[in-house]
Amino acid sequence: MQESATSKINMPRLEIWKEAKRERRPLSFSLEFTTRCNNNCRHCYNGLAADDKSAIEKELPLEKIKNIVDEAVSLGVLWCLITGGEPLLRRDFLEVYLYLKRKGLLVSVFTNANLITKRHVNIFKRYPPRDIEVTVYGVTKETYEKITRVSGSFNAFMNGVKLLLDNGIKVRFKAMALRSNLHEFSQIARFCRKYTKDYFRFDPFLHLRFDMDSSRNAQIKSERLLPEEVLSLERSDHKRFKVMKRVSDKARRGQYLRTGCNHLFRCGAGNNNFYVSYDGDFRLCSSLCHPDCVYSLRTGNLSYAWLNFTPRVKDMRSNRDEFLDRCRGCRLIKFCFWCPARAYLETGELDAPVDYYCEIAHARAHSFNFI
Repeated sequence: MQESATSKINMPRLEIWKEAKRERRPLSFSLEFTTRCNNNCRHCYNGLAADDKSAIEKELPLEKIKNIVDEAVSLGVLWCLITGGEPLLRRDFLEVYLYLKRKGLLVSVFTNANLITKRHVNIFKRYPPRDIEVTVYGVTKETYEKITRVSGSFNAFMNGVKLLLDNGIKVRFKAMALRSNLHEFSQIARFCRKYTKDYFRFDPFLHLRFDMDSSRNAQIKSERLLPEEVLSLERSDHKRFKVMKRVSDKARRGQYLRTGCNHLFRCGAGNNNFYVSYDGDFRLCSSLCHPDCVYSLRTGNLSYAWLNFTPRVKDMRSNRDEFLDRCRGCRLIKFCFWCPARAYLETGELDAPVDYYCEIAHARAHSFNFI
């Protein structure tokens, strides 16, 4: 009898990973419930208004979501991340959450916590998530609401967090490092670490908009930190700095060089995971929205997407001299935030260098006396 995906959850993690790699099957997937959000954050790359009618019409219906989940489980998936927008905006959020749990999946939820209610907490207590991951934009009302641009959002955030923590729900905090919250980032880090003793991460790298909205992209760029500010934050985080030091040591030994290779993708996207957007697009990762890298699950099926479409995307190549010289053959590639998905959002091309990422990579390399 073939062993079920559910029964494999108790296998040692390394053994699961090795088996998945041998069989080329997915271990996890992200399910974007909606792209709508109750906030209007200055740096957001995909959020639309909570009442956006066009977005509501495009959202996958409940039965289609269930079909995709069924297919994912049959492929061997063990873990699902529920994300958005703000996933709690969908009225059927709890129904889908319970469906995932009853399928035996580990489930994580990304949320701003503004919409958490006692009903959510009661379900989470009875059917515990792997974790609830909450983004902290600020620890004062002034900073938080400068970023979210919604009056009352800070109190809603604090009330939601209190509900989760008071009821013993596992919460992990993360933060976006922005121009608007840099002045209180040390307080944000202390807040996050106070309640997340085993885990805290921050992200200083802001994606541009999936919809290419020029005015929103200008807002995002205005929130980006200078390379030296990014470096200062990274050096202030002991765990992150240790990881960067290991990267530097390996890079010094030439372990990351890919000279002679013209593949676009050298990351983990599509290795053992995939992403399903709110309107049914299959992607190798959340950021990869180039038309050639998107497969519609509204008209196709997940098995075909994973077994046939994914390998084709992973095999995409470029012989553009600028790409081969500046990116693929660069000694600083592991210090850099560049990838084809982000390059497309920045330039409209999958294989174009991005000056901002180059500047950060050089600043990181200089800090380790690498160049």
